[in-house]
Amino acid sequence: MMFGMRVRGGLLAASIMFAVPVAAALAAALVSAPAAAQTVASIAVEGNRRVEIETIRSYFKPGPGGRLGQAQIDDGLKALIETGLFQDVRINQAGGRIIVVVVENAVIGRIAFEGNKKVKDDQLSAEIQSKPRGTFSRPMVQSDAQRISEIYRRSGRYDVSVTPEIIEQPNNRVDLVFTISEGGKTGVKNIEFIGNRFYSSYRLKDVIKTRESNLLSFLGGADVYDPDRVEADRDLIRRFYLKNGFADVQVVAALSEYDPERKGFLVTFKIEEGQQYRVATVDFQTSIATLDVNSMRSFSRVSVGSLYNAEALEKSVEEMQIEASRRGYAFAIVRPRGDRNFEQHTVSIVYTIDEGPRTYIERINIRGNTRTRDYVIRREFDLSEGDAYNRALVDRAERRLKNLDFFKTVKIITEPGSSSDRVVLIVDIDEKSTGDFSVSGGYSTTDGALAEVSISERNFLGRGLYAKAAVTYGQYARGYSLSFVEPYLLDYRVALGLDLFQRQQLANSYISYGTKTLGFSPRLGFTLREDLALQLRYSIYQQEIQLPSSLSNCNNNPNNGLLAFNPSPAWVNLNGAPAATALGATDASGVGLWCYSDGEASLPVRKELQSGRTLTSSVGYSLNYNTLDNNKNPTTGLLIDWKQDFAGLGGDVSYIKSAIDAKYYTPLVADIVGLLRFQGGMLNQVGNDQLRMLDHFQMGPNLVRGFAPNGIGPRDINPYGTGDALGGTKYWGASAELQMPFWFLPKEVGLKGSIYADAGGLFDYRGSTSWAQTGEVNVPGCVRPTSNPATPGTCLGLQYDEGNVVRSSVGVGLIWASPFGPLRFDYAIPITKGKNDRVQEFRFGGGTSF
Repeated sequence: MMFGMRVRGGLLAASIMFAVPVAAALAAALVSAPAAAQTVASIAVEGNRRVEIETIRSYFKPGPGGRLGQAQIDDGLKALIETGLFQDVRINQAGGRIIVVVVENAVIGRIAFEGNKKVKDDQLSAEIQSKPRGTFSRPMVQSDAQRISEIYRRSGRYDVSVTPEIIEQPNNRVDLVFTISEGGKTGVKNIEFIGNRFYSSYRLKDVIKTRESNLLSFLGGADVYDPDRVEADRDLIRRFYLKNGFADVQVVAALSEYDPERKGFLVTFKIEEGQQYRVATVDFQTSIATLDVNSMRSFSRVSVGSLYNAEALEKSVEEMQIEASRRGYAFAIVRPRGDRNFEQHTVSIVYTIDEGPRTYIERINIRGNTRTRDYVIRREFDLSEGDAYNRALVDRAERRLKNLDFFKTVKIITEPGSSSDRVVLIVDIDEKSTGDFSVSGGYSTTDGALAEVSISERNFLGRGLYAKAAVTYGQYARGYSLSFVEPYLLDYRVALGLDLFQRQQLANSYISYGTKTLGFSPRLGFTLREDLALQLRYSIYQQEIQLPSSLSNCNNNPNNGLLAFNPSPAWVNLNGAPAATALGATDASGVGLWCYSDGEASLPVRKELQSGRTLTSSVGYSLNYNTLDNNKNPTTGLLIDWKQDFAGLGGDVSYIKSAIDAKYYTPLVADIVGLLRFQGGMLNQVGNDQLRMLDHFQMGPNLVRGFAPNGIGPRDINPYGTGDALGGTKYWGASAELQMPFWFLPKEVGLKGSIYADAGGLFDYRGSTSWAQTGEVNVPGCVRPTSNPATPGTCLGLQYDEGNVVRSSVGVGLIWASPFGPLRFDYAIPITKGKNDRVQEFRFGGGTSF
């Protein structure tokens, strides 16, 4: 960073010299010592234009008897210089009188900024101290240049230079122009770790927020050097080690050095890991006679034999202190102690529960919220004015406020109250923008090209509400959705969500039909624990099949008078006579196909089409258990999602649908992460209502990679039909995957590779198999008619493959956490498959926001 000053106008150069040093002024004052007996009223002033004589005299405070001594003159001189109103101040003696000679600073007429493109004039004007119609001061101008440079440094532009220029104007006025050369953003060229033995530098780069510059850095900002972020990274590294058993870890330094040749910063973290510790014992002590400490054991997240985990220890202390407060011990304080055994590398944990000082909350003051309502902030506290002060509850409130993502910073401090047993909580916040406008695009081998435009607001009207509207338009998928969430229903910690949606799935190479769905779904969300959430929901939606007429022009129902009866296949001539050709195409045996000559959708699809619009009304719930260390890029933890829906509260269909999806991540060796996944589901019929094909599970690469969407399970095998997948009422799937980085590539590229093996199955189709209205049975084949034309009632059954075999595959994948959004490429080869399964060895999916 550079700054300097230039002056426009030759004569003005001499007039804006710095004020005479204080020592010189005092020396001049000493010459006038014989005038020490003067009074304030006898002081003469020369050179003043704007500042009144009495104002200047007021800086000289008389001593005893109303006389001015040498000390009073010295103090007055210093005070005048410190006002910044004058370029020069001198004190002279003439005829036994004190004469104060001043040279006033110029007045600033206007302030302008030149060269600034990245920072607006308003922001710069608010930062500097020099103001239009204010007094010009060279030290202040130099300080303003530094402030402007600091603004640019905060945005990562360390090559900025700011030059103040002064333009002389009549009547002792000047215009001030700051000429700015912004320079480019200064990135982080290299990040190194010194002293790390247990964790590789590649792994530690996942922990920190700062990133190295690369070709795609312009799409983000994490590579821009920010000293505050580097210091925060230092704490993230320390907490990461403490979470994984390293109780003695120290991040000794975070060194940043600017490299002029590379025009960027080199960041180095120096780490002293120490040894990894395990927990030897967990004990409890208390000085509160009536408290049963054994009842607190269930709240400890630290267990014997596990790795020492400082984060789990902190959460244990918080939960114990809150539980003690619930039991009536409002002032109880839980303090953990860890006794290390350096030889065996173990830690003995002791929780000590004592009675703390009796302190109450007098007030909760909130500062900095210009948009967010006070009650939105206050409801995150589990305590209020007048309650006992509980540090654990205060820390929890601070964490909740940060998780809202409404604020740049959140800090809660305490100040003394009106008495020794009262404290005032001060909540300092800095609000940030909470609205988002997003234009997204993506492509997958299933849905084709897809685009979405959405607008959302996380803090709607400053009331903490969430609202979002989105429109999707794609090659095979289209629709819109409106969402609204009230996180505190009736001031309880229960989230109410409302969703209105319309989706249209078009026919494609995987299905011969399209569907159109319009629905509404209210839901309630409960946070049972930090790692366990429950959702209750009601859904009502209308669904219909869309099918070209060419795929539904055969009438297999002799009772349907809308179409002429022409059973499938519509036998025209068993012997392939010329008449058959006149009426329609023929197969190899000479059998005429008639309405099947252009293909025909499967029987269940056509039955759905005949049924028209179907209304589904269901209630359901979801349980979600999540201990992942990172939801976007997990390396350890368990994620279990259990869902169950009950349809039949009115509407046209009835069923019970259950599904579970469990993923377990664990770190292995050399930054390789292992993933085990299990999936399962079951659809059960309720009452006498037959299950619809559309309600069955449809599976493909979402269960076993290497197969096409809707590629496995029961399938229509009519040789003259479209071969639609029918789905199944039961499925299971298991996967084992290894995810590993490409060590030869920079971490910031975001590429990982994977190898995997999948197995699973989809079976037990329970939908329509004939056009009969009652007494439907599973008809494996079609009985050919013996007459020409066919007798009504014959050849009515659905021909389908049960597909009751285990599918399996092995493959490799490429995972890219790109600036365009997450992308994944998979190439899988089926090992075992059904006779009529559809294979798709390559699969790609991903999207972006811009």
